[in-house]
Amino acid sequence: MPSRSPAPPAPDLFGAPVARSGRRLTAHLARTLIADGPGFATRAVAELAVTLEGIAGDRHAGFARRADSRVPWYPRGAPIRNSRQLSLVAPDELAEIARRLGVPAVEPDWIGANLVIEAVPDLTGLPPGTRLHFTGGAALVVEGANAPCRHAGAAIAAATGNSAAELDFAKVAKGLRGLVAWVERAGTLTAGTEVSLRVPPQRLWGG
Repeated sequence: MPSRSPAPPAPDLFGAPVARSGRRLTAHLARTLIADGPGFATRAVAELAVTLEGIAGDRHAGFARRADSRVPWYPRGAPIRNSRQLSLVAPDELAEIARRLGVPAVEPDWIGANLVIEAVPDLTGLPPGTRLHFTGGAALVVEGANAPCRHAGAAIAAATGNSAAELDFAKVAKGLRGLVAWVERAGTLTAGTEVSLRVPPQRLWGG
């Protein structure tokens, strides 16, 4: 008997087509890291305390941040809402970046990551609005993909001795750099614990 193609997702409440219905996933928080030193590099810790301002003691904490090249529609330095409180990466994506750069590894602490999330296919592709719930009560909301930058490339070049990585990183890490997120609920993030993901329905927008 021939197999049937899966039925397309039902329209949303307003009748608009939905590209994919919402999903729930279970993942693993492999590592927790903090940027509490002079630069943007992070160091591993067993647990992170997060408030609505972000990770306590982390250089990216705060309700607001200054506008930079990522948001050119605002004057440089203008205070804007901080939706980049945490950086999330996946081991499989870092391994692929390393392969493309021709280096043995790309470590999360080199590029300023706060959380290493395992067992999520295409972590960087998770849509904005995805929520991550942690066993310590904390909840994060994905703002979007983290665009690769030259600063991270320079850190990889310094760590590996591959000078080409400084410029090549921004090219080869597109779609693999991970995510930025903000804290929706305070709590703790503990390495080695489970993470529950709620991926929202994704609509097709026709303009």
